[in-house]
Order: sequence, then C-alpha cells, then structure tokens
Amino acid sequence: MNRLTTSEGDYDLARFPEDPRDPFRAWDAADAYLLQHLEEEAVDLSGNVVVAGDRWGALSTVLAAHHPVQISDSFLGQRATATNLARNGLPAGAVRLLSPRDTPPDRIDVLLVRVPKSLAFLEDQLHRLAPAVHAGTVVVGTGMVKEIHTSTLSLFERIIGPTRTSLAVRKARLIHCTPDPALPRTPSPWPLRYELPADAGPAAGHTVTNHAGIFCADRLDIGTRFFLKHLPDRTGPDRVVDLGCGNGVVGLAAALANPDASVTFVDESHQAVASAEETFRSNTGPGAEARFVVGDGLSGAEPGSADLVLNNPPFHSHQATTDATARTMFHGARRALRQGGELWVVANRHLGHHTTLRRVFGNCTTVAGDPKFVVLRAVRR
Repeated sequence: MNRLTTSEGDYDLARFPEDPRDPFRAWDAADAYLLQHLEEEAVDLSGNVVVAGDRWGALSTVLAAHHPVQISDSFLGQRATATNLARNGLPAGAVRLLSPRDTPPDRIDVLLVRVPKSLAFLEDQLHRLAPAVHAGTVVVGTGMVKEIHTSTLSLFERIIGPTRTSLAVRKARLIHCTPDPALPRTPSPWPLRYELPADAGPAAGHTVTNHAGIFCADRLDIGTRFFLKHLPDRTGPDRVVDLGCGNGVVGLAAALANPDASVTFVDESHQAVASAEETFRSNTGPGAEARFVVGDGLSGAEPGSADLVLNNPPFHSHQATTDATARTMFHGARRALRQGGELWVVANRHLGHHTTLRRVFGNCTTVAGDPKFVVLRAVRR
C-alpha cells in the first residue's frame, strides 16, 4: 500500500490483489501530473466525467466526489478501484464501473485518458467514446514519456481533434486534445480476424477473433504456436481450463482435439474473454460446451473442478516486468485441479518457471523445448 497526497486529500492506495511483496505502487507520476493539472486549471468537474484506462483506480478514487464513470478492460483494475474506494471510506457507488464491452455514456464533458500499452486498444477506445464528446469537452490524456509516441498523438488528432503535449514532469507527460465536431465519427475497425496457419495444431485453418488490446491481435504469436504443437493428447469428458485465455486459440485447439471436453476460458481482460467466446462459437458446433469467465484467474474456482489447465502466463503488468501474475496463476491452478490433474505451461525459457512450479506442485517436467520456449507439465499430487 502507498499514500497519494493531492489537493483533495491523502489516499491510501493498493493494487489488487494486494501483495506485501509487490514493489509497485497503485499510482505513478502520470496519475499525479493529471490530478495536479485538473487542480491548477480549475477544470469544471460538475458535468459527466469519464476516466478511461485508470489502471488501479487512483484517478477514480481521488475524483470520487465528482461521481466519474470509469471504463477499464481490467477486472483486477476494477476490483482495485472498488477496494481503494472502501479503503478510503468512500461509497462504492461513487464510481460507476464499466468495461469496454459496455455502452459508454451518451455525453462526456470531461474525458481523462490514461494511455494504454496497446495502441490498438487506444484507437478502439477513442472511436467508441468520440460520439459522446462535444465541442466543450475537456480531453486530457496522461502517461509516462516512454508510453506516448507520435502514433499516440496521431490517434487523438485523427479521431477527436487538434492535439498537443505538455512539457515532461517527472518523466510524465499530458496530452491536450481539443474536440473538433466536424471530424467524421467513424466506427472502430476492431475486432480483427485472421486464419490460423497450418502449423497451429488442431486449430489450423480456423478463424480467430481479436478485439482491440489482445496480445498479438494480428498474428499467432510464436509462444502460442509452439504450445499448439505440444498440447496433451487426451480424450474423454475432461474439464479443461484455458487460463489467461487471450483470444482463446489454445482452448479452441483443446476443444477441437477432444470434442468430449468442456472448456472454461478465463482472463482478467473483458476484451480477451469476448474474443475467446467469438473465436470458440464461430469454430465449433452447437453441442460444444464452454464457459467464459472474466475474473482473477482461478481464485473463484471450486477445488478439484479441473482435469487440465493450459496456461501461457504473462510476465508484464502494464509496463512493469513481474512474475507475480504467473505465481498467482500456478497457485490457483493447483487449488482448482483434481488429484492427478495437470497444469501445462508454455513460457520463455529464461523465466525459470520450472523452479516456481516445483515449489508449488512439488514436481515439474519439461515436455518440449527449443532455444526460446519450454512447455512444462506439473501434476497435482
């Protein structure tokens, strides 16, 4: 936990789930710079305020008195917001939580945008919000200098209106955009679809749907490609989990290889789960069983409810490199697996996940490997 001091007061903030070993704060200089700008410019916050991409709820918590709408793709970010509101004695209803899959407000008077890592997601987000922006809307983006590029500014300029940047303060920068009502409000070009290549295992030749912001949305990434070549060969009524499903291609491959299996697709990204569901529905028959869950990994799964968990864990949380997400996924998989159930993981070789898996499961074997990737198998004893 850490304390953010603003003109509105002091706020104790934490990421979600809170981990005392986590060295990262729930806010950064970009959040502080934006809040300082709102104060110094006396921005009128009495109208409809929308906060897009608030990573851990710092902006929404500080602005809670103005009843903002927060639009976040992250389930963990939404949970962090709710937890931070409660931690600071603020009512849960002070911030309206929406995902990118929800209909945005009809009118936006102040639009605050935390620049996301994905340029595609920013493009999709601005297209969806632009119809609610009017000539008097105050539009301010924020991010660290390394997150804001010419292409970032070009999107604001093309979709919303004339754009300029501020001076950098503590390696953070603001984006000031003046809405141009004359600009055409064109629909988002997302989602993107492509056909899987011939070496994509059981899923070869099938079409994948990718909503904006999904990892490698325009092609099959090499780690997943390697995983698809080495998936377990199983039959029967397996309960399979595609953990951190992304666009769902791994779970789809498992379902196609074993039609008797029931697959659960889990991700903390609303965009990912929507992609996985469209991918699965468009490539399987009406009798195929599947569940689609936006959540914190397998934290809510019943013990012993899975026979097989397939996982390609991320090693970034926004701009930070961390193995915390992978560790959480491994512990959750162990709790969810029945005795004798298996966790299969694909990962960059250098990450050393075999060590963590041995610590969590008491065992780990290498199923396949090449100079860059390994496929690891751990069994619930």
